[in-house]
Order: sequence, then C-alpha cells, then structure tokens
Amino acid sequence: MLHTRIRTSRARSLFHGMLVALTVALTLTVMVGSVSGAERKMVVAYVPNWIDLKNFATQIPYERVTHLNVAFENPVNDGGELSYSEANAVLLREAKRHGVKVCVSIGGGSASGDKVLKGRYARLLGAGQREAFAQRLVAYVERHGFDGLDVDIEGPSITEDYGPFIAVLTPLMKAKGYLLTAALSKGYGGDRVPDAVLGQMDYIHIMAYDGAGYWSPDRPGQHSSLEFAKESVDYWLKRGLPPAKAVLGVPFYGYGFGEAFKKRDYPYATILSQYPDAATKDQVGSTIWYNGIPTIQAKTRLALEKHLAGVMIWSLDLDVPGPESLLRAIDGEMSR
Repeated sequence: MLHTRIRTSRARSLFHGMLVALTVALTLTVMVGSVSGAERKMVVAYVPNWIDLKNFATQIPYERVTHLNVAFENPVNDGGELSYSEANAVLLREAKRHGVKVCVSIGGGSASGDKVLKGRYARLLGAGQREAFAQRLVAYVERHGFDGLDVDIEGPSITEDYGPFIAVLTPLMKAKGYLLTAALSKGYGGDRVPDAVLGQMDYIHIMAYDGAGYWSPDRPGQHSSLEFAKESVDYWLKRGLPPAKAVLGVPFYGYGFGEAFKKRDYPYATILSQYPDAATKDQVGSTIWYNGIPTIQAKTRLALEKHLAGVMIWSLDLDVPGPESLLRAIDGEMSR
C-alpha cells in the first residue's frame, strides 16, 4: 500500500507539473499572439468605385491589407448630401468578413480641379455650413456601415476653412468611435494645413508621389523616388506628426514622357503587360517612370525603420496577381 501511495503521489505530482507547464505554454502563446497582432503595421489600400467593384471585391487578397478606402463619394448638392455606389456594399461585406476595416473617402485630386465640386466644398467647409456638413458625414458613415471617414481634400481646395472644419468634425467622429484620416501632400496644399490637424486625425496618409507628371511634360523624371518619400516623411514628422500616426503612401502607377507621353497615368499592370521585365525596374521604354518591386520594398522598409503606422497604396486595382504583385512585395517586407 505504501508503494502504491508513493506511485500515486508521484503520478499526481507529474500530472500537476505537466498541467502547469501546459498552462504556461498556452499563456505565452496567447501573449506572443497578442503582441504580434498589436505590432502589425497598417496596409491601407484605396479602391476606386468607378471600376467593376462588385467583381473586384471578391478578388482582393484581404489577408495582406488592414484597411480599405473607397474612393470617392462626394457632395451631389449644396446641402452636402453624398453620392453612394451600391457596389460599396459588396466591398464592405467581403472586407468585414475578413476582418478588414473600410473607410469612405471624400474629395480626391479630381475634386480639386472640378469647378463645381471645388466651389461646393468651399461652401460646405465654410462657417455657415461646416457643422451641418460634419454631422451629415458622421450620419453617412453610420448609415452605410463604414468604419470611418478619409478626408482627401487636396491642393486649392485646402483653404483657411480646412482647419476649423476638421476641428468640428473630429469630436463628432470620435464620439461614435469612427476612424478619421486624411490624405495630404507636402507640395500640394500641405503647407496650408494647420499643425493642430495633425493631432486631431487618427492617421495621415502621406501622398509621396506625383512629384512629376503629364502636367509638366518639359520636366520628365521619376515622380515618386525613394528620396522623395524620405523628404515627404521628414516634412510631416518635423511639423509634429507622431510617427505612429504617419502612413507612407506609395504609387501603383507611373507616368510617361517623350514617346510614352499621355495625359493620364500608366497602371503598374499595364506597364508589366507591355514590358515583361518591368517588375524589377523603375523606368522602361521611352520613357515610363514608376515604382517596381525593389523600390516598393525599400519604401516599406523606410516606413518600418521610421516606426511609422504603415504603408498606403494608390490604388489596389492597378496591381497584378502572383509573384510580381506590389502588394505582395509590401506584405513580404512587413512579415520579415
């Protein structure tokens, strides 16, 4: 009986030890998983809703993005009522099924050049209408099930009313728990953005591209170099933007000069279809300038080294599937 009791006691001790070890292992696993999840950098991709969004929404590699911005919905009248594409609902459904957040983006580069929209935004952001417009935007986000709002008001549309408008909009969005972000460029109206805005936004998407383009055909060259990305990031950080709120924008397109000149961009997918070896380059033909895989990887590393929130893409529909995908290149650097 004594030996039996000793063996039973040893067995109990052994079982208890194994149970403790298993509990510790599971706890460490959960802790490591939580840290990894907390440290995951943002990959924000703009998705235009003028494409076949219903079909495209089913093809997105959601595991490689954290946020999608639907571009664009804009005021259809002077009262500030926004447009809405029914295809947005498909994207929202697919994204949320994969745990990806979706924001609606207002404005856009073309809105700054459109006389009607430019004038409309000027009135809506003005003192007489900004509060009502801000409330309408919050209601729009809530009604359609978005996770937040991205303000992509650019260039000449950034007036003295921009700062006061964001000051009114911010508490309304935060009261509902919605994300509020902005896309801003160092050289296209950024100097007119008050420093206070940088603290009010959840994230600033730094548009570090379009340094050259078809609007200046006599100044050919790279529109989005690594050096330009560094300068853009440094500009906003020196102005007081915390690195944890900064998202570095990268282009999935290029511009043509000389024989390749045209008054629009060259999607990365189009460049690859014309020049099969283009994925590892930044310049092809006579002459198209863009960002290939090595430069996109270098910019992603820059965001990591600067401890930025992540990387932003304009725009996801311009990419290709498979090993030559620029999104895949970003994900590869993020996963190292």
